[in-house]
Amino acid sequence: MNSQPLINNTIKKIVSLQVPHQQSIDAAVRRQSQLTKPEGALGKLEILAEFIAGVAAVPNPTLQRKTIMLAAADHGVAKEGVSAYPQEVTEQMVKNFLEGGAAINVLANSFKIDVKVIDAGINISSPIEGRLVQASLGKGTNNIALGYAMSYTKATDAIARGIEIFLEAHAENPTNIIGLGEMGIGNTTSAAALISAIGRLKPATVVGWGTGINPSQFNMKVAVIEQALDVNKDLIDDAHLMTSPEKGISFLAVLGGFEIGILTGIALGAAANRVPIVIDGVISGTAVLLASLVTPGIKNFTIPSHLSPEPGHKIVLEMLEHKEAIFDLQMRLGEGSGAALAINLCDVACQLLNNMSTFAEAAVSTRSPAIKTEEHK
Repeated sequence: MNSQPLINNTIKKIVSLQVPHQQSIDAAVRRQSQLTKPEGALGKLEILAEFIAGVAAVPNPTLQRKTIMLAAADHGVAKEGVSAYPQEVTEQMVKNFLEGGAAINVLANSFKIDVKVIDAGINISSPIEGRLVQASLGKGTNNIALGYAMSYTKATDAIARGIEIFLEAHAENPTNIIGLGEMGIGNTTSAAALISAIGRLKPATVVGWGTGINPSQFNMKVAVIEQALDVNKDLIDDAHLMTSPEKGISFLAVLGGFEIGILTGIALGAAANRVPIVIDGVISGTAVLLASLVTPGIKNFTIPSHLSPEPGHKIVLEMLEHKEAIFDLQMRLGEGSGAALAINLCDVACQLLNNMSTFAEAAVSTRSPAIKTEEHK
């Protein structure tokens, strides 16, 4: 795999794009003003449609095909007892995804969203049967409490493989919007470590309760991340001195996960093809944060779906300069569940923009001119 050239070419394409595409946004705004409603009456739905128009560079975007790419992998740090669930749950849940029994399957079926499940590096002895995208980079990462998660070369390959996965799927059946989903026991620990390292933050301010750990496990999780930051201090300091794209690749190598790397690449591939990217929770947000270190312009393509109770999620969105998410339902499931809900709202927003009648089409009177006061006579 010619990983570095693929990443470099993808970055060049992203940088060459005019995003937001102002002409398309202006056209969408003009149409919004002509629709049979008071100006701004649909609130954030109007803003969503205009944002999508600016990414896709079309004044009337349609989301005919919606996709969630769900990457799964295992983490060596799970051996430290940082999760309420054993590592074999990663494999078991992937099988559940493929059989259609998970929350993301129910949500995606409700909203007619395609789900692609990716083996980015699950710790299994034999392949999982079913419609699984094979992209395994190993049987889980190294234990970050003892050293770096993966080599720089492996991190580069993970991002490049994510780009390839998107390009292959998009070439076969083009998508109009993409959501990022994930599964991997221990991945909130990896994400929290990355956020702490990138933001130079104390782990206690970033760590959340993940899959429902108890107070003792929470304290253990904080201690494990502190140890990971200490063990890898020199590599983290080196990463801070680097520029794009090496900075993003280096942080992934030191503390990341294979599924996080794959999602980073998927985000880059989507951006290069003007496909809006919907962030799910803290892990997919961390993948987009890494993508922003690979090329800063990535933030112009992203939509934050929801705000989870994980403290690191809000921090990631702030780092990406997103003022707020679309909604806050106290969800912390992952899988792309929040992204699925947001994609449905994006679809509705675009349908309203395109399918509502204008005042002229519906023969409805527009707003009355302001009554003149004595001063204006």
